Amino acid sequence: MKPIFLWSIALCGFLFSGWAQDRAAGPVIMEFGKVSKIENPDFKTDTSLEFKAVFDIMSTPDNQGELNKSIETAARFLNMHAQAGVPPENLKVALILHNLATKDLMSNEAYQKRYGTNNPNAELISALQAAGGQVIVCGQSIHSRGFSKEELLPNVQVALSAMTALIQLQKNDYNLIKF
Repeated sequence: MKPIFLWSIALCGFLFSGWAQDRAAGPVIMEFGKVSKIENPDFKTDTSLEFKAVFDIMSTPDNQGELNKSIETAARFLNMHAQAGVPPENLKVALILHNLATKDLMSNEAYQKRYGTNNPNAELISALQAAGGQVIVCGQSIHSRGFSKEELLPNVQVALSAMTALIQLQKNDYNLIKF
């Protein structure tokens, strides 16, 4: 029984490794956000639309050295739509981090002091900003978590609250994506 179980696991690993190999990052964010190409989908992507998404991110991995996959979702959003033919200038993203996720916006120096390692999200945040993404942190959350604006990564915007930023962006035609 045991050899069959092990063989089944090996077969699944082989099959899934083939799927993973067809995933690719870019053309917007080259180092992050790998996605699969979907050939001839039934629900067609209207490549003439402007895609404006605001990502509401409040969770973070327990492991301080692990990338926050919810943040990487914004890179996947940009890459998959660009790969599907949406012009990059029609792709707009904003990330609003609050609650536990606020730590993912700390500078390497501040993160190192608190957690003993560099911020694993720093390069991803920088790449999203370079692609025109807005990165916003809840002022209420950073205050309650005990760190200051000076401890944040460059160009992170502090809002009065996550709620405030979410309302304003949605009033400006950003569609909410909750993670």
